[in-house]
Amino acid sequence: MSGWEELEMLLDSPSSLTVTSSNVRGTVKDKPNFKVDEDVSALKKAMEGIGTTEKTLIEVLTQRSNAQRQLIVKAYEKKNGRKLVDDLEGDTHGDFEDLLVALVTPTAVYDCQEVIKAIKGAGTTECTLTEIFASRSNKQIKALSEAYLAETGKALIHDLKSEVSGEYGKALLILAEGKRDESTNVDAAKAKADAKALYEAGEKKWGTDEDKFIDILCHRSVPQLRQTLVEYKNISKKTLQESIESEMSGNIEALLVAVVKCVKTVPLYMAEILFKSMKGAGTTESTLTRIIVSRSEVDLMDIRAQYKKLFGVTLYSQLESEVSGSYGDALKHLCGQDE
Repeated sequence: MSGWEELEMLLDSPSSLTVTSSNVRGTVKDKPNFKVDEDVSALKKAMEGIGTTEKTLIEVLTQRSNAQRQLIVKAYEKKNGRKLVDDLEGDTHGDFEDLLVALVTPTAVYDCQEVIKAIKGAGTTECTLTEIFASRSNKQIKALSEAYLAETGKALIHDLKSEVSGEYGKALLILAEGKRDESTNVDAAKAKADAKALYEAGEKKWGTDEDKFIDILCHRSVPQLRQTLVEYKNISKKTLQESIESEMSGNIEALLVAVVKCVKTVPLYMAEILFKSMKGAGTTESTLTRIIVSRSEVDLMDIRAQYKKLFGVTLYSQLESEVSGSYGDALKHLCGQDE
């Protein structure tokens, strides 16, 4: 398929950036006939005595929705007088522990904790911030901000301001406000004008006016930007992504490319990050955990489809060869096999 047809098809495809209905394309759904007391007893038993029955922990925690896990967390503490998360941390370790803790954490709180990790300590992990803020909907960003305030007592925007700077900081702070236009109407004339403004701010001039790119890409709605991508290619003969890649560098390039990719399709963007996290020597487990957990009830089915299309192998088989032990088993349970 040519780049053209792909852009044209885009205009009508759904977007996880604007999705309001819950869990349409996730791999993890509510378990039917969910019995919270049985789950609590099974988890307690799995961690009692010498040794831990990892298999039970995996079966219970990966096969329940996050909402159901929250009910388990409450009931577990009520029944045992101890927090489930503390027992998991005491009985498991390493990547497996991190994954189980992520599963029992409310979605927005988990996003918030990943942001805290990215800005805490020496140096800021920009790639994590880029991935989160480029791919989340306004609603998700608002929930993340509320969780951040509850966890830290400080405003997210305030803390980000002291961690990120330059053009990258400017763009990230706009995204972190969670105020992207959400109207579904497309103004064709405006898309043409924006495409022209982007062309004149980049390709056409000596040096790049990054502010123009930031303003348009971080504020306009997804349908509006999709139309703008089509118009841009009409004027420039290059895609907007290609222009950003040739005009910019460093973190701002990575962030704006991520925004363009997420405007087109979030699952494709996530599939690429998953691939990179398993490529070459060593696996970046923290990235694998974050994406598979955070997308498991959003669009992991679509990520699997994109993964296969892009890399010719299923995500499941890639996990099988790259991650092992209880951690690998739990990830494969969340991912699920292609039909």
